Amino acid sequence: MIFVKREDLRIGMRLARPIYNKNGVLLYERNSKLTSQGIDSIKNFGLIGLFVLEPAEPVPPMTQADIDFERFQTMCVFSLQEELDKIIQTKKSAKMQVITSNIIKNYGHLDKKINFIQNLRSKEDYLYKHSLNVAILCAMITHVMNLTVAEQLETVHAAAVHDIGKLAASKGLTEKDELNEAEKERMRSAEAAGFDLLEIVFSSSPNIKRICAQAAKNLENLEKGESSESMKMVNGAKVLTVAETFDTMTAMRYDKEPASEVAALKHLMDHPDYFDPKVVKGLIDTINILAPGVSVELNSGDKALVLSSNPNNILRPMLLCFGDNAIIDLDNERMYGDLEIVDIMKTMDNRYIMDTELLKKQGFKVEEPVYVEVPEDPN
Repeated sequence: MIFVKREDLRIGMRLARPIYNKNGVLLYERNSKLTSQGIDSIKNFGLIGLFVLEPAEPVPPMTQADIDFERFQTMCVFSLQEELDKIIQTKKSAKMQVITSNIIKNYGHLDKKINFIQNLRSKEDYLYKHSLNVAILCAMITHVMNLTVAEQLETVHAAAVHDIGKLAASKGLTEKDELNEAEKERMRSAEAAGFDLLEIVFSSSPNIKRICAQAAKNLENLEKGESSESMKMVNGAKVLTVAETFDTMTAMRYDKEPASEVAALKHLMDHPDYFDPKVVKGLIDTINILAPGVSVELNSGDKALVLSSNPNNILRPMLLCFGDNAIIDLDNERMYGDLEIVDIMKTMDNRYIMDTELLKKQGFKVEEPVYVEVPEDPN
């Protein structure tokens, strides 16, 4: 699998992932061969490029849940973009309540973990995709934490609009990779103006501004090394802080290598004064990270397979080393205290490399994922 920029797409290339329009209608199935018309459509969508398969490469497996998640992201990000832009222009909201309710309906009542797959983002669509993913994470976390319906609704609503100030800032500021101190202050001023806008637009729900402002201040304190101890954050702000940080660190961008989920979790767990451990646990309980069958890299340079999760410390599961077939229980810190997981092995399009067959050969029971078959020649 390779990533090909839109200007380099050629007729006959096979798609590694499905493409949907803004209404969620499937336009091109996995394994579809690009046509001249298809390439023109992709350029009109504003996509920066596509993941395509090598000539003899098999189609990567996807479960129905993976397909539904990707379709929902594509469909919802268009609606969210239109609504956020309209709020900035008119200082009124027409559909945000519907968008928030739709996110909660789909991801705020799940009874099992999901594969939280990051889609590739460009500088132009980064903030929209980020806002959507943070809202989805907030919906799942508030559910497993058993927060009230009102708290869940306010938190997801706040997550969807929390970056509206950045969206209203100048492109020269929002599209820079690194900001100097003066630019950071300008961005904070833009964020503050965005929070004031939220107070106007959602005057009947003052907690929306409160959640956004408290989360932003907490993260600013972390960046500056200042304490947040005196802050009495509402639950929604605590959830937004964790979701915002996790998505920011693991975001898949064309111009920047994302941090692994392992590195993001370590960061969250190493700063309990800023990231509420109960919320971090809520995040761990909602998405698959170091599940059995996942291939990982260790700080020793070795590669291994997760045999079983560790309910007490997700970062220290039981492993099978590929090099010598040795079984290592990272929970035994007396013996393996210096050994740790540094990354999760993934395909180029950011999906976990799984090996459930090897897991079964070792005598471990595994819940077999049900993959959706792809027609050999959907064209």
